[in-house]
Amino acid sequence: MDLGSKIQYVDSSFAKLVDDLSTDKCDVAMFAVGVLPARAKVLRFSQPYLQSDIYGVTTRSNRTVKQWADIDKPGVLVAVQAGTFMEPVMAAALKQAKMVVVKPPQTREQELESGRVDVFMTDYPYSRRLLDNADWAKLVSPPQPFNVLPYAYAVKPGDDAWLKKVDEFVARIKKDGRLDAAAKRAGLSEIVIRP
Repeated sequence: MDLGSKIQYVDSSFAKLVDDLSTDKCDVAMFAVGVLPARAKVLRFSQPYLQSDIYGVTTRSNRTVKQWADIDKPGVLVAVQAGTFMEPVMAAALKQAKMVVVKPPQTREQELESGRVDVFMTDYPYSRRLLDNADWAKLVSPPQPFNVLPYAYAVKPGDDAWLKKVDEFVARIKKDGRLDAAAKRAGLSEIVIRP
């Protein structure tokens, strides 16, 4: 591998991210980790390689949420996945709608399809994957940037040499075209941060 390490995949999640890194369950989180201020206090990040805004996903048949302006209205139930960057952002942004934090084993999709929520908030990568696989889903995009967040690889604090190695890897894949190629295969070219 380019980082000079043997790859061993570790099952993790946004909710377990800090614990998994700080307890050495894994050495690096490489699953589009949003660089949040709270995370930056307890983790170290490489240079960012992607960036995403927040998007809404509703059903095509939903009569309550048809556009972005419909989200923060009285009576609207807005779902966010526990531990994602959407949780603190939407908690601060919603003034009239009610936020519903979805924790496993429930999913935002189940809550939306069942009618228990009107919309759920997600990022560009997840929305693309969902829209490619769910004919019932409708994307609700903000009319202007709402909360664009950079994504980077995360490591635990205290190992500056490892962070430097990870950061150099990100710089190389940006420069040599591997990041662009991977993003194109995944349908994420629109959100790549280029050198």
